[in-house]
Amino acid sequence: MNLRRTPEFFSGAGLIVLAWITWQALYGPERLPARIPTHFDAAGNPNGWGSPSDLWMLPVIDAGVYLLMTAIVRFPEAFNYPVEVTEVKRAELERITIGMIGWMKAEMVWLFCSIQWIIIALARGPSGSIHQSMVMVFVLCSLVVIFATVGWHIWAMRRAARPAKA
Repeated sequence: MNLRRTPEFFSGAGLIVLAWITWQALYGPERLPARIPTHFDAAGNPNGWGSPSDLWMLPVIDAGVYLLMTAIVRFPEAFNYPVEVTEVKRAELERITIGMIGWMKAEMVWLFCSIQWIIIALARGPSGSIHQSMVMVFVLCSLVVIFATVGWHIWAMRRAARPAKA
């Protein structure tokens, strides 16, 4: 698989899974209660509530983030790099940045997918497949992955921007 196509595949698969999870929760055989958690405090306890129809908000936001990030990579000349850009290094820096955005897009799609799954599991009650204390651990791990992706790509840009050794 092409390195540029791999994150696109994961992003697209995540959007499909998110839509399926939402559809099953709202219209599947195991109905949700009339009130579901929509927001969580720092300990992972629900502190905001809404109706099951609010579940469509995450797929809509996620699709918007996906489309925005897809549009951004179409304009690499507008990127702001953390290194000095020379004409010799521009193509490599653009390639690295487009890769970073692609992986961030995939990670964000799957983060939203997982959050949706957590909301649905907690809405179904204590017999659900997730414990509340796992919520914050999961969110923190997801943020570490996203920031690690950014950090790794910034390191790659700095390395690519170094002058060639004679």
